Amino acid sequence: MIREEIFGPCCHITPFDSEDEVIRLANDTPYGLSTAIWTRDLSRAHRVAARIDVGIAWVNSWFLRDLRTPFGGSKQSGIGREGGVHSLEFYTELRNICIKL
Repeated sequence: MIREEIFGPCCHITPFDSEDEVIRLANDTPYGLSTAIWTRDLSRAHRVAARIDVGIAWVNSWFLRDLRTPFGGSKQSGIGREGGVHSLEFYTELRNICIKL
C-alpha cells in the first residue's frame, strides 16, 4: 500500500479488479489531498469520485480548477478550505465584541 504523502508531480498506478477494491485502496491512507480518475464512463467517474475521501477529485485531468471553488484536503492532508469565499473564512478569525452602554 502507498502510505506516504509526496509533493511534486508523481503518479502511482496499480491494477484493480473492481470499483470497490480501488476505492478501498485509495481510501486506505491517512491522507486525502486529491485524486485523479481517468475513465470514459461519466457515471463511473461521479460514483467513484463521491466515494474517495479527498478534498478534490479531478476527472480526466489534473491540477485544473476554478480558483473560485474550495480547495483543501481531508484527513491529515490539511485543515479547512481555501478558494473563493472559503478563503475569507480560512484566513480570518471571527471576533465577537459585546458592549453595554
